[in-house]
Amino acid sequence: MKGGFILLNMKIEHIAMYVNDLNAARDFFVNYLGGVSGDCYHNRSTGFKSFFISFDDGARLEIMNKPSMEDPAKSFNRTGYIHIAFSVGSTEEVDRLTKQFREDGFDVLSGPRTTGDGYYESCIVGFEGSQIEITV
Repeated sequence: MKGGFILLNMKIEHIAMYVNDLNAARDFFVNYLGGVSGDCYHNRSTGFKSFFISFDDGARLEIMNKPSMEDPAKSFNRTGYIHIAFSVGSTEEVDRLTKQFREDGFDVLSGPRTTGDGYYESCIVGFEGSQIEITV
């Protein structure tokens, strides 16, 4: 292994993403995926705003916005981060939530289905073209 050492007890503290509509992104994660939103942080000198969304298992997502951002097309066949996966606890909940997303007008890219590596999941296009995976 390059680097020569291993850190023990390390965990991902949070994931962050820029969004165009901060309130819509917050509402998506709160209303559909059970997140709990903290207060909005606003740096008045830079215009930067963010919310931390916390989930039951301790995972946190920071959604952020600032006055000038680039928003290029988002191909699903690109390098880099491609989706966020949420475990909802059961196949029935994957089915129910996928149905709800479909009824609410979100594009369902796949599933619900069992993948070749054994996951029961569906993938949707959430707000602003973000791919969200719903799994057991």
